[in-house]
This record gives sequence, structure tokens and C-alpha cells, in this order.
Amino acid sequence: MSGLLITIDGPSGLGKSTTVAATRRALQAAGHTVHTATGPSTTPFGQAVREVAATMRGRALALAVAADRLHQLDTEIRPHRAAGNIVLCDRYLPSTLVLQRADGVDLDFLLAINADADVPDLSVILTADVDTVQRRLAHRGTRHRFELDAAATARELQLYHEAAPVLAELGYRIHTVDTTHLTPEEIAQSMLAAVPIRTINTQTPYGS
Repeated sequence: MSGLLITIDGPSGLGKSTTVAATRRALQAAGHTVHTATGPSTTPFGQAVREVAATMRGRALALAVAADRLHQLDTEIRPHRAAGNIVLCDRYLPSTLVLQRADGVDLDFLLAINADADVPDLSVILTADVDTVQRRLAHRGTRHRFELDAAATARELQLYHEAAPVLAELGYRIHTVDTTHLTPEEIAQSMLAAVPIRTINTQTPYGS
């Protein structure tokens, strides 16, 4: 595929959406066509997955998330990449290996049901210390059951740390960014500087 897939994962409250928006603006200013996506998808099925996540647990939820991802790859992400566009996806497999594991699902099961998911050109994991995450969640407001307390946040951060080498073995190019003292624009610059040179227009400010 000629287009790029860049995924952004990390605990809630760290500004993934604003980071995606800042990255999109930087890429568009450099002349690239950018498509933004989110996981679960914005399709009716993806919205249903979001709604049942509050009550559905374990393997059932993991299968629903995986099914939505595979459908999204077929109908949204791959067509845009085939057209030469850059796809920025807010949440991808790294989040699955964290949130579904926190829900008690075995790692091997998660890898098996997501085996056909495309490997991104760059997989960005946003992180911060527990206090920073909790402070930002308090400011934004808790939205789901994985954000209940500091212990859950600490567990989530640890699972992202554990997921990184697993993803690297799958061929993921991991770029971890500590967001504690960075603006979304600074995070975007860090991300774009990590994109493999061969995949980005060398005339852009971030491709040299």
C-alpha cells in the first residue's frame, strides 16, 4: 500500500484526539491528504461496541472489538491507504492488548483474533505518570470503567509497557512519547520525526 497508517494509543485523558488533530494539521500543511479514524469505528456496529463496553466483559467484548477492527480495515483504512492517503487512527491493537487484558482476556487469544490486522507504519504510545493521568481524567471527567481510580491507571500504564515488546515482535515500529510536559503540537512533531523516512515526503518539515 502506498499510504501510511499511523496509530495513536495510550491511557484516556492524555489528549489522543487533540494530538491526532494537531498531527493532521501538520501533515495537511505539508501537502498530504490525511484521513482520521478511531477505534471502535464510527459505523453503527462500532458505536454499538462502544455502548456495550460498559456491560460486556472478557472474550465477548474482545471479539466484538476485533470484528469491528477487521471490518474497519476492509472498508475504511485500507481503501484510504490504497489511494495514497495517510491514515491517523485513534486507538488500535495496542489498546486492545491493554484494555482487554485488564478485562481478564488472555494475551494469546487477543493476538489470535487480531492476527489479520495490518501492521502500522508507526505505532505511537502516549504515556505520563499516574498522577498526571488522574489529574487530566478528573478535569475531563471519567467516561468508562477502566478509568475508575489510580490503581486502574497504574495497571493500564504497566500493560502498555508490557505490550510494547510484544508488538515489536509483530513488526510494529513503536514510538513512546511522555506527554507530561508537551503540547499536542510538540507531540505531533515527535511523532512525525519518528515516521520512517522512506514513507514521508522529504520536502515536508518532518521528513528530513
